[in-house]
Amino acid sequence: MSGLEVLAVIGIIGFIIYQQLSGQALRGKRVVLLPVILTVIGFTDLHGTGKQHLQTADIICLTIGAAGSIAVGLGFGAITKLESRNGALWAGMPVRGLWLWAALIGWRVLIAVIAAKSGAHVAASTTPLLFTLGLNRLAQAAVIAARAMAAGIPFAPEKDGRTFLSGGSRGSDRDRSARY
Repeated sequence: MSGLEVLAVIGIIGFIIYQQLSGQALRGKRVVLLPVILTVIGFTDLHGTGKQHLQTADIICLTIGAAGSIAVGLGFGAITKLESRNGALWAGMPVRGLWLWAALIGWRVLIAVIAAKSGAHVAASTTPLLFTLGLNRLAQAAVIAARAMAAGIPFAPEKDGRTFLSGGSRGSDRDRSARY
């Protein structure tokens, strides 16, 4: 991963944190498809360079790193405040969620150090950043989607007026004051 790609990842993370703290209406495609795209691009980067080959130590470190990223993502999904605004899903992360971001970054640094000492050169590099960030966001999306569906709150409508997962048009415009 080049320096420009690392800056892009930092920018993506900064943008995600800003959006989470300020709160936003959640459109399903954005919540689910963006993490899928990040994960696929990241996975492709792990295999696509041709210069670096994944060794057994790389696979072990990448698996452990991915598991930690997923666990933190599940935590993000659990602490995210969900509510219905104008009949659609609205989410915001409490400030204490910044601790989870610190944990995610710390976990990645720890895995990189362990990987470097183990000779896992791919896992020790910046190459897995997009992959593990995508997995983290997918885990959060899974928890948020399950919580929203259990609460009966549809995702905010897409630009074409359809609601993700329901396929239908937007539900009622009533505002629920309950938080989930």
